[in-house]
Amino acid sequence: MMDYKGYKAQIDFDAEAGVFVGEVINTRDGIIFTGKSVDELRSAFERAVEDYLELSSDIAANTDQPYCGHIAIRIHPTLHRAIVACAQRDGKSVSAWVADRLAEATGVSMARAG
Repeated sequence: MMDYKGYKAQIDFDAEAGVFVGEVINTRDGIIFTGKSVDELRSAFERAVEDYLELSSDIAANTDQPYCGHIAIRIHPTLHRAIVACAQRDGKSVSAWVADRLAEATGVSMARAG
């Protein structure tokens, strides 16, 4: 895994081509890059992100900002207490319980989301 400016890339090795292949995973846009060495791969990753940001600003589009998986919300203490009770009842952490409820509400399968 590589990280640059909040964009994260998953790295694989293509044995047939003899190159590392990287893909930015926390954006909806397809950003792929390759390199024959770790240094070349890292440079290609940074260049791909910079090109993506530049292209997006050139066409007056909003870039798909990376998602870190953290959200902060403020809720009423009574609701907070009820959420904790529900999470404990289900044997889950509050974060896991809330993530499950949000996945249900949005229709997002957690198997696909991670």
